[in-house]
Amino acid sequence: MTAQPDLFDRDLFRVRRERALRLGAPGTDFLLAEVAHDLADRLRLVNRRFQTAVDLGGHTGLISKAISSSGKVDKTIRADLFFPDPVLSAPDLVCDEACIPFKPQSCDLIVSALTLHAVNDLPGSLVQIRRSLAPDGLFLAVLPGAGTLTELRDSLTRAELECTGGAAARVLPFADTRDLGSLLQRAGFALPVTDLDTLTVRYDNMFALVKDLRNMGATSILKQTARHPLSRRTLFRAAEIYAENHADSDGRIRASFALVTLSGWAPHESQQQPLRPGSAKSRLADALGVKEQKV
Repeated sequence: MTAQPDLFDRDLFRVRRERALRLGAPGTDFLLAEVAHDLADRLRLVNRRFQTAVDLGGHTGLISKAISSSGKVDKTIRADLFFPDPVLSAPDLVCDEACIPFKPQSCDLIVSALTLHAVNDLPGSLVQIRRSLAPDGLFLAVLPGAGTLTELRDSLTRAELECTGGAAARVLPFADTRDLGSLLQRAGFALPVTDLDTLTVRYDNMFALVKDLRNMGATSILKQTARHPLSRRTLFRAAEIYAENHADSDGRIRASFALVTLSGWAPHESQQQPLRPGSAKSRLADALGVKEQKV
């Protein structure tokens, strides 16, 4: 059986994340800060305490701080893809989400924010995360989902088609909310839940958006196109198309970020279980107040 080629360049992902951390452009961590705040709020609502938590892929430290601020965690381990040089914000552990090094059932909580979308084998990573969790351990993650940067994708595609007669993928593919929920189930998580929140950010022009993405370390890492940049002519045409089709009345453009939150638990006997078929003690027709129809 032929192995599927990798879609994402993980080395390039590491380089761009490290460069973004080194540059430290003020204000460009707004998306991660929003996610960190939301994750902390979600943890506060969980009616239990976690002894050991892992911030998986937390290269800025914002998620680790959010986990600690929730008041639900005794110890947090920050794991990242790289060890910055010079050391700016050193993680506790260097590892790749594609090959998680934790022993089975050794973690009580694993949190990941805006990193798992760039893993080549997401189903495999989710299985590893579930195996690393102790029984009744919690997994919380936020991924950009389908609908993220649709305006940028549309503008770049149309401009490249117009200028060159063909177009390549320039924005990462993002998974649908329902598909991500199905992956949680396939990975063996109990009580899987997904929900979607769309954040719209406005910019003066497309180049301001691209600058923010670069400073986040969030530009494209697609293997087939990452090392073949667009021409200046195509980029300027894309900016025109963006302004013509995705701008508000004041001339500022919109950029959409569809943030999908995933949660799932490592199975445990204390968790709610579905009833056995045929074990109901009352009829649905009675509950609805309608007459039962026999087929």
